[in-house]
Amino acid sequence: MKPIFAQFLAISLLAMSASAALAVELKIGFVNTEKVFRESSLSLKATKKLEKEFQTRDQELQKLIKQARDLQTYMEKEGLTLSEADRAKKQKELANISRDLQHDQRAFREDLNQRKNEEFASVQDRARKAITEIAEKEKFDLILENVVYASPKVDITDRVLKSLER
Repeated sequence: MKPIFAQFLAISLLAMSASAALAVELKIGFVNTEKVFRESSLSLKATKKLEKEFQTRDQELQKLIKQARDLQTYMEKEGLTLSEADRAKKQKELANISRDLQHDQRAFREDLNQRKNEEFASVQDRARKAITEIAEKEKFDLILENVVYASPKVDITDRVLKSLER
């Protein structure tokens, strides 16, 4: 029985040393994609483009919100002194404004999210190309993103950001 144990031990040690040697040769990198999206000039340009594109609709929504608030405030202050017909008319007007506001806000969010997805898909494509170029140029075996922990020595995020700036 002892020779079998010795053989098993020898094979285990050989396997561990082979895997350790393999791990030393493996070049791994990490990219913090959140940082790329947060700090790259492409992302900032996309954000400004979206803000400009949706600015008018946002202002219209803000006007509608103000109108609803003003009418609500008026109803609270003057509600008791209004005739029943005027009060009913104002309540209906407030209900219509609220309904329109909810509809417009929902449409605004949907349109904005769709455009964000389109704009940031472009940024993501450019980032992927930059990552691939760095990986090929510097002979990386593996590039990871969204990990629990990565040592700063394997973090190539700043190199990706610099590549995107070019």
